[in-house]
Amino acid sequence: MILIIYRFLINFVFLISPIIILFRLLKKKEDLKRFKEKFCFFSKKRGLGNLIWFHGASVGEIKSVIPLIEKLEKKNTINKILITSNTLSSSKVIQNYKFKKVIHQFFPIDTNFHSKKFIDYWKPSFVFFIDSEIWPNMFLNLNKKNISINLLNGRITKKTFSKWSLFSQLSKNLFNKFDLCLSSSSESQKYLKKLGVKNVKFFGNLKFSESENESSEINHNLKKFFKSKRVWCASSTHHTEEIFCGKAHKELKKKFKSLLTVIIPRHAERANAIKSELDNLNLKVHKHNSSEKIKDNTDIYLVDTYGKTKSFYRACQNVFLGGSLINHGGQNPLEAARFGCNILHGPHVHNFKEIYSFLKKNNLTKKISHQKKMINEITKLFSKKNNSKKIQKKINFIGQNILNKTLNEINLLLKNAN
Repeated sequence: MILIIYRFLINFVFLISPIIILFRLLKKKEDLKRFKEKFCFFSKKRGLGNLIWFHGASVGEIKSVIPLIEKLEKKNTINKILITSNTLSSSKVIQNYKFKKVIHQFFPIDTNFHSKKFIDYWKPSFVFFIDSEIWPNMFLNLNKKNISINLLNGRITKKTFSKWSLFSQLSKNLFNKFDLCLSSSSESQKYLKKLGVKNVKFFGNLKFSESENESSEINHNLKKFFKSKRVWCASSTHHTEEIFCGKAHKELKKKFKSLLTVIIPRHAERANAIKSELDNLNLKVHKHNSSEKIKDNTDIYLVDTYGKTKSFYRACQNVFLGGSLINHGGQNPLEAARFGCNILHGPHVHNFKEIYSFLKKNNLTKKISHQKKMINEITKLFSKKNNSKKIQKKINFIGQNILNKTLNEINLLLKNAN
């Protein structure tokens, strides 16, 4: 019964999808040439050979499996790796990596018709869903074709578990389809077992691992400009958080005349709207992609592109992580920690509870809940050195261990299938 209701609702979404897509195109949240992929009008050819498929909702999920994909690309038994995601930002992030076997497509609308069409075209041997991506029609149709369904870095919160528990028959019918689930936390492992997954293992959060090939340098002139300033960075910010940081900048500038605040919004397509908001605060904003020379009196350096976050973490030792002042659940702090940054965050970090707990124990993070606290903490951090190489080595060691164990499990799956 629940499946019938779901199929009715998803078909209704499909019927109104042209309006949704048009609205998203106007907001620059869809690719004008590629949005048709969501309706199974594919822009790439499959090619011959063995194909494995990874699906993650957006940037965070996709980035968590990049180190894994870098390793799997070297395997001769894998001819193609398909990566799907739902967002424009994630497609742009993938462009920053020099993959040879990877194809990116947008995930289709999960109607029964589109999921069948997608599977018949790409013919994956294995599917790896990332985080908490559960799509009923796609799951059931993959299972009918005897295609192995697996979950990587699986995340089921108490709230998510409660929702799935309301539909116990459907959830059992979906979760028992997994051949393997590697959970991102011990809490998720417990909930996945309760939801009916037979094979659940917990090695740690894949977000501890790091790409081998991602560039992390800013250009020489910008590096020189940064060295002449007191710099702090507000990264992965969401709506309202840029205004919060802009106001904090104005107060901090009373103490630090050479202050420069770098803002890296979670969604780069919001850059023009953010600039307008900051202009209204009488702040001088320079956009990263601007052809103009950066002026000495610049207040805010606004990063309006994807894939540059690491470069700015290398240059800024004090970072505020966004998505945490609003009830979003926070963004991944490990990249900043890996570069030895001191990290500030708001009260809402439940998406990364265990990671923040680890960083707090190592004295790398501070919680702020209002502007005065932010200003006081940044003032203190300007006189503090960045964190030791010891913690960076610790994070890298943990990440490598999780990556190797995850890779071993995937290799075992691939081997047993042959």
